[in-house]
Parts: sequence; structure tokens; C-alpha cells
Amino acid sequence: MRTISYSEFGRASDVLKLVDIDTPTPTENEVVVELRFSGVNPSDVKARAGRPGLTKPAFDNVIPHSDGAGTITSVGSNVSQYRIGERVWIWNGQWQRPFGTAASHIVLDQAQAMPLPDGVSFEVGAVLGIPGLTAAHAVFGNGDLRDTTVLIQGGGGTVGLLAVQLAKWGGATVITTASNQDVSRCKSMGADHVFEYHDPDLAAKILEANKGQLIDRIVEVEFGLNIATDVALIKENGIIAAYGSAKSLNPEVPFFEMLFKAVTLDIILIYLLPIEERLSIISRLNQALLENALTCPIAKIFPINMAVQAHELVESGARDGAVLIDVSM
Repeated sequence: MRTISYSEFGRASDVLKLVDIDTPTPTENEVVVELRFSGVNPSDVKARAGRPGLTKPAFDNVIPHSDGAGTITSVGSNVSQYRIGERVWIWNGQWQRPFGTAASHIVLDQAQAMPLPDGVSFEVGAVLGIPGLTAAHAVFGNGDLRDTTVLIQGGGGTVGLLAVQLAKWGGATVITTASNQDVSRCKSMGADHVFEYHDPDLAAKILEANKGQLIDRIVEVEFGLNIATDVALIKENGIIAAYGSAKSLNPEVPFFEMLFKAVTLDIILIYLLPIEERLSIISRLNQALLENALTCPIAKIFPINMAVQAHELVESGARDGAVLIDVSM
């Protein structure tokens, strides 16, 4: 099988290689998926670049990426033969294992190959693993949203745009923050009110848009930068669902203010979502897809021999949707 792999940390242009290896045979509970697309996420490029305190990857050879979509071509002895030919999408493809989805094939536990709803493209399937599940859990992780207000901080990113659509589909009033260039896009995805996130009167304008009422739920991409605003805006017994804090990794938390609002802080790392919660969120995602309530924005698709450029685009941050690799090319 054709793969993109690396054996040391470094820049994409220095360490990513196109390599052919044998396709592994599935064990009793595994399936072989012939992949069509592999999703490139920020976590993938950060893992390849390396983190402080780590001198080498956890495995001698790493095939990156956790997200992808394709077709099951063979199964292990404990897996129904009826799954052969099934269109699927992948979650946690390279989480705590060496071989992910940046390859023509992947072999993994059958539970990690989820049926792709009829009519949903492989391109969309390759966005569901990390962006889709993160958005769905951030929005629906504590149940229904009908007749509530959800504030989505950073609605112009891939997760943010998915969260806007899901929250609107769930029956919430949706307020989001975004850069000026993303305001119209957020509105087109269903946001009721969109504000530029550097607006000096941001909190006051959000409250005015919500008729003076505090916010039920906040979906947060930059917890450290926005914690003061979030705590000021959240209602008593409200929920802040934070999936990122890249620009302030060790923020000061205003515990006293949060205590006297009884705020719930839900920190999301989608890789660790328990299977029962994961299946519940997957059910929500599937239903939204079946009802045509969810558009997954794709910024660019690269052929497999341009994996370096795909990683560089994700690192640059200059994209308006997901970045995919066509692993069949």
C-alpha cells in the first residue's frame, strides 16, 4: 500500500516521505479499509512537528492522520462478511497506534470504521472524525438545545462552522464571533448574530443580541484568551465547552466568579470520548447529515504526493475549511 510516513520530528518538507509497504492482514476483530480521502488536522501537523520534551516519535515509523473515509475490502474472522463493500468513515485512526489514514489502506478495529450514510460523500466522511465529532460534542454534549442560546467563539473555523450548523439544527439561537472575512459565511451557515471577535464592545453587543439575557452554552476555541468574556456572559448553571486554547495554554481561571455562577467547564479532547457518548454523538451527526442540515467545508484537496503542501497549508492557518489528501491519486 502507498503511505505517507515519518520516522523523526521536523518540518513537513524534511520528514514526510512517500513509501510503499505491505498491506497488513486484519486480526479477528479488524477490517481493512481502502481509503479514498485522509483528513489533515492541526493535531496531525503538531504531532509530526514534535512537542517540547519529546525527542522522537512514539513509534519507529508513523503514518499520520486520524480521519479518513473509504470502503471496507476485507474483514477478520469475528467481523461479518456483510461489511465487505461498506462505505465507512474513520475515527482515531492514528491515536496511540503507528499507522493512520495517510495511506491507500488502513487496518483497524471494526468499531472505528463507522458506516457512512447514503448520499454522504467520502470527502465529507473524511471530516467527521475530529472536526465533526468535536463540533457535535461541543454542541450536544449535555443534551438538547431547543429554546436555548449558544455562543460559538471562532465560528469561522472548520469546527466552528460545523458547530454553527449543528446548534441551529438543534433549535438554538446561535450567536458567533468571527473575523471580518468570515462574518457573511457564518450567517450563511445559520448564525442568527455574528460579531467581529476584536470588537471592543463585544460582550455588550452579544448581550443586546440575546435580549439582555446571559448565555446558556458557550463553544470555545480559545479558552485562555476568552475566559474573562465567557465567564461574564455565561448564565448561572451554564456550560462552557472548550476544545482549544492554543494561544494561552496555561490561563488563569477566575474560579470565584465561576463558582458563584456554578459554571460547568467541559474540556473536550475528542480522542478520549467514551464509546457510549461517542455513539450518541455519531447518531446526532448522522441525523443532521441525513436531513441535509450539515455542510462540511473543504478548503483544498491534495494528491498523496503533495502531502507536504497539505501539512504546510494547515500549519499556515490560511484556509477556509478542511484540508484533505486524495490517497487514491
